[in-house]
Amino acid sequence: MTEKNRALLIRGATALVFVPVMLLGLFGGPYFFSILFLIVLVACSIEYYNLIFHDNYDSHLFRRNYGIFLSCFMYFIITLNNLFPEYIQFNIPDLQITLLPLAFIAFIYELYKQSEKPFQNIALTLSGILYIGVPMVLLQFLAFGTSGAFNPHIVIGVIVINWINDSGAYVFGSRFGKNKLFPSISPKKTWEGTIGGFVVSIIAAYIFSLYFKELNTIDWIIVGVITAVFGGWGDLVESMLKRSVGVKDSGNLLPGHGGMLDRFDAFLFLLPFVAIYVYLKFRYFI
Repeated sequence: MTEKNRALLIRGATALVFVPVMLLGLFGGPYFFSILFLIVLVACSIEYYNLIFHDNYDSHLFRRNYGIFLSCFMYFIITLNNLFPEYIQFNIPDLQITLLPLAFIAFIYELYKQSEKPFQNIALTLSGILYIGVPMVLLQFLAFGTSGAFNPHIVIGVIVINWINDSGAYVFGSRFGKNKLFPSISPKKTWEGTIGGFVVSIIAAYIFSLYFKELNTIDWIIVGVITAVFGGWGDLVESMLKRSVGVKDSGNLLPGHGGMLDRFDAFLFLLPFVAIYVYLKFRYFI
């Protein structure tokens, strides 16, 4: 067996496990959904902190664990609020008031740690919460809305449109790509591929509008535009991160596919922008 065929076999075997797990999480109800994305949150956070604190694992152990804890804390509280509203009434302002004092522990830790670059360490510790934790909280909003009623259709639509955008960009880039998009960050990405991915994303968004009526056709197309544009930037941002630390993949959790962050980088980055559009839509324009 050639190395190429072996790599394809590994990728295929990983997909056979990964795809059913994703389908179960997306279609299996609120509990499976919340557990799935808690796993995604933890895995992506671990990989992220491994990248930004790659120089010395032991010396950054508290910082990475604390960053992961804060992200999980936010997600856990919002999830409990959505799953058990009869017992827990905890909204976003409550979460902000609770989280802010906890975030300042990062400053106190550096005060006693007396590291050479304390504010750089603080920024890196808190950046994981902004990059991964906050989007995961907003994902809960997209799935549960403000009423707490679980409906994953918008999340499913965004995930599929993002995947179609990525696949379309690869196909069109491989076939027609000549003009580099960001050669210093991702040498293989081209303008032709980006435009191709954008077009198929809009088509996919229109198709979703025919079946999922939570948003009208115009709204789905706008979500498709947001997904294509910000998803593309999200992929480039993660490439910039990996290039800055000299690695090819964020991890090896998914053999043949890299790490979990490699699979969800674009999705995480676009979530805040989709969420704010959907929020404004339902808050002011219904």
